[in-house]
Amino acid sequence: MSPYKVVWSNQWEPSTIMQHASLVYENRFGKDGHSNIDISKVDVSEIPDHDLLVGGFPCQDYSVATTLKNSKGLIGKKGVLWWSIHKILSEKHKKPQYLFLENVDRLLISPSGQRGRDFAIILQSLNELGYAVEWRVINAADFGMPQRRRRIFILAYLRGTNIYEALKEVAPTEWILKEGTLAEAFPVISENTLFPTEFKLKGGIVSISENFNKNGVTGVFENTGLMIDGLVTTIKTQPNYEGDYTVLGDLIQNGEVKSELYIDSNALNQWIYLKGPKKEVRKNAQGFEYHYSEGGMIFPDSLDRPSRTIITGEGGNLHQDSNTSFKPQKVTDDFHLLNLNA
Repeated sequence: MSPYKVVWSNQWEPSTIMQHASLVYENRFGKDGHSNIDISKVDVSEIPDHDLLVGGFPCQDYSVATTLKNSKGLIGKKGVLWWSIHKILSEKHKKPQYLFLENVDRLLISPSGQRGRDFAIILQSLNELGYAVEWRVINAADFGMPQRRRRIFILAYLRGTNIYEALKEVAPTEWILKEGTLAEAFPVISENTLFPTEFKLKGGIVSISENFNKNGVTGVFENTGLMIDGLVTTIKTQPNYEGDYTVLGDLIQNGEVKSELYIDSNALNQWIYLKGPKKEVRKNAQGFEYHYSEGGMIFPDSLDRPSRTIITGEGGNLHQDSNTSFKPQKVTDDFHLLNLNA
């Protein structure tokens, strides 16, 4: 019953032979128009024209540099999915009118030496391509969902579209809090509407890559904001949701549960170790010792709250060393999905 038609999609996992995520996508949405090859190797001419580009991409190093042969040319770091999205937007004769992008919220403060540089590169890239941009960090649990999952959502509107023209006629804070797409879907409030942070993005993306907030110890982007014609307006907001909430206990299966879904009593200590706080010396594959620490988490999950987000960085298979401490092994990688809808 969706009003959208998916005209092309891409899912490719670079670190595995078996493409599980792509197989799941094909199973749910079919194989027509689906691509399972490295997006960076796809010729843009093979991608159909589309109205809306949807992409989820990992938080990586978005830095750029000029080419040696052409001072106006740009090189994005290899393997960074953002530059594949940028390539589509740059080379498409008929650019998509709208973008819907998703990332982890630390994008607003990365990298550590230039807080916010990576997000500034993305904003200026879209500005140069003719898009206005709004963003918001959203925790799904704040809006009734049964999972605590914090992500930044980025919407972009091409110059000349109805939304772009409407945005130009409204004060930035009015759009952010009342009139905008995200304001309608995810209502928020703010205590500093009279004093938002405002600044102009200066220079091209190479200049921003080299100079933006250099040596800055704090970020300049708040959890909500807007950029049009290079002018950034950003404020800190809080959710203002008054609807129903779902918690983990609402989703617990009743009745018969298969035995393999229970934690084996022999593995319970492993789970307690993984969920608990850690401050210990570890050794990497090259024999280098380092201090590792992390905070603990509630175990088991509380049924009267939304669930935590599954962490794929560490977990899964375990092994026990001679000191009887359990060391988690990385068993999964991030995967990316790029849908183009019309």
